[in-house]
Amino acid sequence: MARPAGCCARRPQHECRRHVVHGGFPPALLSVQDLKVHFPRPSRGWLEPPEVVRAVDGVSFEIARGTTLAVVGESGSGKTTSALAVMRLGPVTAGSIRLGELELGTLEGEALRQARRRLQMIFQDPFSSLNPRQRAGDAVRAPLDLMGIGTPAQRAERVAELFTQVGLRPEQKLLFPHQFSGGQRQRINIARALATQPDLVVCDEPVSALDVAIRAQILNLLARLQRELGLTYLFISHDMAVVEHLCDEIAVMYLGQIVERAPRAAFFAEPLHPYSVALMSAVPTVKGGRARAAKRIRLSGDPPSPIAPPPGCRFAGRCPVVEPACLTELPPLREVTPGHWVRCRRIEVVDGRARPILEQQSA
Repeated sequence: MARPAGCCARRPQHECRRHVVHGGFPPALLSVQDLKVHFPRPSRGWLEPPEVVRAVDGVSFEIARGTTLAVVGESGSGKTTSALAVMRLGPVTAGSIRLGELELGTLEGEALRQARRRLQMIFQDPFSSLNPRQRAGDAVRAPLDLMGIGTPAQRAERVAELFTQVGLRPEQKLLFPHQFSGGQRQRINIARALATQPDLVVCDEPVSALDVAIRAQILNLLARLQRELGLTYLFISHDMAVVEHLCDEIAVMYLGQIVERAPRAAFFAEPLHPYSVALMSAVPTVKGGRARAAKRIRLSGDPPSPIAPPPGCRFAGRCPVVEPACLTELPPLREVTPGHWVRCRRIEVVDGRARPILEQQSA
């Protein structure tokens, strides 16, 4: 698959990334606006109203072609649900999902099936995401057969090419999944995702189930494929060290909403939202993360229920620098410096630099 047309097609990958961060990039490949995914639950009694789980509640982001956006957060924050909604593998209650000029949120039937060749997914578990009774080559070839891409001879040639591309031998296509290691199985999943030459690849924690020694190999493979094929990644993760290695931008989710979005360098230099700082404090491998953030933020308590989220900031009940207005008004996601967005009123901008206000005010 050729590098995308446009100004960044003539630049090395690292220069493309700088171009994204500082603006002037062509229109986004993926644009998600005010995405909501709500799951109704039956009422508990005759007189009780039905409950609604607000798993994703107004999420917006964009991904420029050839770049990687990481969506991070703790379990239950809504990051995987957002990814499944983008893939149209889960319900979409409201909002817009655009892939280029194509509105994915309204597609149904055959139109949606044909659109799936433009976006593919790498799942978290390399063991359960492969059919144990299907040979590896057949698993990689399946998208080509389902989409009717090429002749049988061209499909066989494409499978052999993909095996080589992900670091496997073409003759291994005759083996079954149990004959591969965990890292090799994930390479098969990556080859399957690339079979239709997609524009967007959603990576749902693709290395979290692998040994630490294998993770770096898979991450380097994903980075190389992005450079060579001009791929665009939506990368779901809770591992900040992995995010720092691979991604161009970071979006932090908490209880169904994005609380901070920033370029990689700006985020790791100084996260602004108290929840982001707490995430960094739990990652000793991030440079200075634990020493810096542990002095500022120590969380207590549990996240509120997504069935009945609080009226104000959803992090207010656990935030050590909360102020009275945080409990009643939901702060907007605002751009405090170019490219750096944060949903927090406890941020000040001094001489063009944003920083958190660390002193707690009395309630």
